[in-house]
Amino acid sequence: MEFTENPWKTLTSTIAYENNWLKIRHEEVVTPSNTPGIYGVVSFKNKAVVVVPIDQDGYTYLVGQYRYPLEEYSWEVPEGGAPIGTDMLESAQRELKEETGLEAGKWTPIGRIHTSNSATDEEGFLYIAEELKQGEHEPEETEQLQIRRVLLSDAVQMVMDNQITDALSVCALLKVARLKQI
Repeated sequence: MEFTENPWKTLTSTIAYENNWLKIRHEEVVTPSNTPGIYGVVSFKNKAVVVVPIDQDGYTYLVGQYRYPLEEYSWEVPEGGAPIGTDMLESAQRELKEETGLEAGKWTPIGRIHTSNSATDEEGFLYIAEELKQGEHEPEETEQLQIRRVLLSDAVQMVMDNQITDALSVCALLKVARLKQI
């Protein structure tokens, strides 16, 4: 038997916190077992766009930056936000240029993911960028980035060795590895 109807009932919904990037809703609910409950939902004001750039020599480009919530440095593929209602591909192209200076002649969409669907409605859109041309990167004022060019197979190994732990990057790199049979 397939369940597709929503078994939850929302009684009240209030915004507990909101800033330029997200809002947190507190909801009083009736659970699927017909008991009272509460739910907190994090809603992002952007969709995530994720890019695995691959050059003609089989290298990809990683972006390193300190991630404030984790209090640690993180290596990731280029990624960023696409305001809701905007074109995902155009946002992916912008993020790749901003973070790495790269522009791509060929773009391939490879997936859509939900990052943590028990607590957030965030979704990410994954792309491969190929036929790369190097230009100047233009990081945002909140970004202090390092760029590293590594073999795509080495980036996949970094995922397997837990050196890349960002969920969007892990999903994108493993999907690319499967598609490219690495």
